[in-house]
Amino acid sequence: MLNKHEKIETNAILLLVLILITVAIGGLVEIVPLYTIESTIEKVQGVRPYTPLELAGRNIYLREGCYNCHSQMIRPFRDEVERYGHYSLAAESMYDHPFQWGSKRTGPDLARVGGKYSNEWQAAHLIKPQEVVPESIMPPYPHLLAHELSMPDIDAHLRTVRTVGVPYSDDMIQNAASDLAGQADPNGDHEALLARYPKAAVGDFDGDPAKLTEMDALIAYLQILGRMVDFTDLETQDLLQ
Repeated sequence: MLNKHEKIETNAILLLVLILITVAIGGLVEIVPLYTIESTIEKVQGVRPYTPLELAGRNIYLREGCYNCHSQMIRPFRDEVERYGHYSLAAESMYDHPFQWGSKRTGPDLARVGGKYSNEWQAAHLIKPQEVVPESIMPPYPHLLAHELSMPDIDAHLRTVRTVGVPYSDDMIQNAASDLAGQADPNGDHEALLARYPKAAVGDFDGDPAKLTEMDALIAYLQILGRMVDFTDLETQDLLQ
């Protein structure tokens, strides 16, 4: 047996072939089962696509590199759950391209930040973080308040992400432009928007209802994080469909 093993180790071509065969077998064992089940992620009640404004805010979140310091995944450990809330479910990120789980935290996890603070707090924190959290090392983002949000192609944006599995309906795409502006209008009629996107935060976000800014979009995105799924009265297993 040892002689046969030595023959394999001293023959580079044979060793390479056997390694490739081993890797191929291991890969098939891992990949093939994924095609035998309907989905690798079980759907959870409440999870929906982002509103146009939330989606725009998410794009700004990515552009500004917020993911470098903030994760969006609460691990199933006692210290994490006690600090941040219910541990994250895979289905909560099923419409994220890419997901924002993260690998490190300079700042706190944001998976359940939605509704934790008011819009006024979020705006003040983005303009000058140290005024609300003195020990914060977060850089300021006042330029978001100065930049008006411009997304003339928002309907095309929704249509594009639909091709990768995000279930935007024709109605959502048709009303994308009006929903984008209407969500941040404190005097607007939000009934139709909330019917399409339950639990969406509506009204003025940045403190300036006269214009739609990038800060409106970012805060709208932050305010929905962790709010789609209701963990209050239900156990996790009861949420699975």
